[in-house]
Amino acid sequence: MEKSVEKHKRPPYGVIAVLMVGAFISFLNNTLLNIALPSIMKDLNIEASTVQWLTTGFMLVNGILIPTSAYLIQKFSVRHIFLSAMFLFTAGTILAGFAHVFPLLLSGRILQAAGSAIMMPLLMNVMLVSFPIEKRGAAMGVFGLILMFAPAIGPTLSGWIIEHYDWRMLFHFITPIAIVVILLGLFMLKDKKEKVNIRLDFLSLLLSSIGFGGILYGFSSAGSKGWDSPQVYGTIAVGVISLFIFIVRQLKIESPLLNFRVYKYPMFALSSCISMVVNMALFSGMLLLPIYVQNLRGISPMDAGLLLMPGAILMAFMSPVTGKLFDKIGGRVLAVVGLAIITVTTFGFSKLTLDTSYTHLILLYSIRSFGMSMVMMPVSTNGLNQLPKRFYPHGTAMNNTLNQVAGAIGTALMVTIMSNRTESKAQELGAAAMKQVTEQPTQAALAEMKQHILMQSMLNGINYAFLIATFIAGVALVLAFFIKRAKQAEDQEGGSPIKPFKSKTPTKLVEN
Repeated sequence: MEKSVEKHKRPPYGVIAVLMVGAFISFLNNTLLNIALPSIMKDLNIEASTVQWLTTGFMLVNGILIPTSAYLIQKFSVRHIFLSAMFLFTAGTILAGFAHVFPLLLSGRILQAAGSAIMMPLLMNVMLVSFPIEKRGAAMGVFGLILMFAPAIGPTLSGWIIEHYDWRMLFHFITPIAIVVILLGLFMLKDKKEKVNIRLDFLSLLLSSIGFGGILYGFSSAGSKGWDSPQVYGTIAVGVISLFIFIVRQLKIESPLLNFRVYKYPMFALSSCISMVVNMALFSGMLLLPIYVQNLRGISPMDAGLLLMPGAILMAFMSPVTGKLFDKIGGRVLAVVGLAIITVTTFGFSKLTLDTSYTHLILLYSIRSFGMSMVMMPVSTNGLNQLPKRFYPHGTAMNNTLNQVAGAIGTALMVTIMSNRTESKAQELGAAAMKQVTEQPTQAALAEMKQHILMQSMLNGINYAFLIATFIAGVALVLAFFIKRAKQAEDQEGGSPIKPFKSKTPTKLVEN
């Protein structure tokens, strides 16, 4: 029987470097925006349920477009894909920087998402074919260190910019960097792609868009319309049905948009499930914590950014360490310990008060970040390691799609839970307060009472949302006990491995 034997020469570090810079500014852009959300709410006069679309909308577009990444990687060269993605991202950044109303700002974010959707799958695929399986953990660790540098500097930089300038400067700051990255790509990416006879299934793209979009829109709308609204359960139902038809179609057609056959490999299926559950729990904190810190505690954007910095730096420096540990001991121990830490610290965030100390918040967030550093990259790498080489683009596309969708649904769900809990608690506290009033209160006393009720009810809503996130993280912890070290499965369906690029120092695949 013929087998593909891989000759590992020096990886194409120039290609990887350019792709990493592109992925870095996309990641930096998101970490810059999280701290700015309260300022955007105030400036554009919008609620939390509306501003969260800057996050969930971005992730939804990623979730819709990432499934096309396997098709694009097979069809086009790294150069063409990357430059097209960067042009879209830059156009969105410029549009968002000049937005004066929310719909225009959201349009800019959607364009950014359309560009950034392909960057991570493209980079992951290049990394997978460039390094042998025994060195992949260390390589992914260095990759994680570079990308984790974004959340290390992003929040603090964002806080400083917002204190001294308008929030739009966050986008103006990214624009020239994005232009430089485009120029680097033009000069450094010289790969060519052989013509591949493959077509994009537009019906599958439509079904996935309606499926993921309907589910997310339903979860996002529940905060303002209630779970009993036909618009909420109707869109969720349409989304679920469309998604079911989409999956059935993918299993039948020859060139699926998302190849669900990757789930016949148990470690990939398990890692994908764990990653989705963790993302649901973690992405919610990115929105809830800035609202608590700035809106309830009155902490400045700069200090809010500094609060997140130690955890982000810790996560960045732990990334290569956990990569090396993964190569030595596998993913189960790292995932179990990391998820135990995440579960405990998330529960700690469900006990916030209006007097919780700044130091306590820093310690809690830093320990949570330490746990995160032990989970995401080792779990996903272990799953991908079991796939045959020709499934790499499909595996990375599946992971990135479902992680984005899970993160978006998790964020929308937590904001909905927070909003509903805040509203019900406000009514409860308001009724209790009116019973205690013996005489007609003055306007000043009434305003003070309303402000106190609003703060207490929002605090209760945030704590309750973190409590739900604790149970979600606990599910991932239980699943982590079933992780085993993955070995690459033999490709029994035939077909030549996919060559995503040809560079001056490529990883060659030679058939014996």
